[in-house]
Amino acid sequence: METTGTQYLPSDYLPIFIQFAAALGFVIFALVVTHLLGPKRKSEVKDSSWESGVESVGDARTPISYKYFLTAILFVLFDIEIIFMYPWAVNFRVFGLEGFLPMMLFLGVILTGFFYEIKKGILK
Repeated sequence: METTGTQYLPSDYLPIFIQFAAALGFVIFALVVTHLLGPKRKSEVKDSSWESGVESVGDARTPISYKYFLTAILFVLFDIEIIFMYPWAVNFRVFGLEGFLPMMLFLGVILTGFFYEIKKGILK
């Protein structure tokens, strides 16, 4: 049976499955080998909690300012915007008006989030 340009057979996906299986096999192999061959020395110092080379002090359940999370949302907004806008800008002429209107809707949604951030005063 011959395939046309738009018809795919399950055998067409075989290289992807092989590569996925090889990557998964390598990860499992590396984890098992390092567990079996790695050193198993336990001590009170090695088992204590450290964060970036500094001993932990206090409770990990302390409240964090909501402005931290709003700043994180701001970074996510701009990351998503760039991820979608770069390929769109490269193929702008190919898409024409059919690609322009959905991008304006997308930018409207992104700007809504950005104005929410401004209203909350995160940029001050």
